[in-house]
Amino acid sequence: MLYRRKTYTVEPAMYETFTHFFHTYLLPNQLTHGAQLVGRWVNEERTEIMAMWAYDNRAHYETVDASIRASEMHAEAQNYRKSLAPLFISSNEDFFTSTGNYGQSRQIIVVNGYIVNEEGHVLLVRNNHRNDTYEMPGGRLELGETLKEAVKREVLEETGIHAEIGDVTGVYQDITLGVICMVFRGRAMSGVPAAQPPETIDVQFVDFDKEQVGDWIKRPQFASSVDDARNSDTIVYESYEVRPYRLIERS
Repeated sequence: MLYRRKTYTVEPAMYETFTHFFHTYLLPNQLTHGAQLVGRWVNEERTEIMAMWAYDNRAHYETVDASIRASEMHAEAQNYRKSLAPLFISSNEDFFTSTGNYGQSRQIIVVNGYIVNEEGHVLLVRNNHRNDTYEMPGGRLELGETLKEAVKREVLEETGIHAEIGDVTGVYQDITLGVICMVFRGRAMSGVPAAQPPETIDVQFVDFDKEQVGDWIKRPQFASSVDDARNSDTIVYESYEVRPYRLIERS
């Protein structure tokens, strides 16, 4: 493995803005193109932020880096930066190789909500960092919250909808990225669906049947979880790889 340490010197007043920019643009773009985040740290004065990224090797890093710089999300991030005060004073990066395997495998826990309104229409979002497809609202589980609390929070943050969260419909494992996603059914209780920039760029309740799912949801792993939430009376388990997509197991 090749590890890249990226260090930023920042004004303390810009720490929250920089962190929001990191979670909205830098992190999803890196993960989408194949990098792994080992960890991210800030000193007590909030004047120095350091992130450590992992790649298979130097060639893999160069491929990831080139893909990120050519991506639409990178262009959006640079345009967004123009509206902000300078995010950091200076930056530096260096590279390391491991002297041994001392760590444990880490999995990312994600939740999604299959949220319907009174008409039975499904709440879908189009994210800034994954704008080729619609999908269910959702995101990472945060420390100290339950799975259902996380679904409720993510739905509200991404759509403006307050939802009541029900039962689990499926568990989905992305082998490539180390992500485990749990999908819950839910009902919209109040609020008006609206995009929540910069995270979501479109939010709407959609009425479609099974044959129309592909018109909205372009990635197979997202389409199957929507179908399961709509149609299955049991909890589905599925594991798959991405880049390219390959279904490994389903039960």
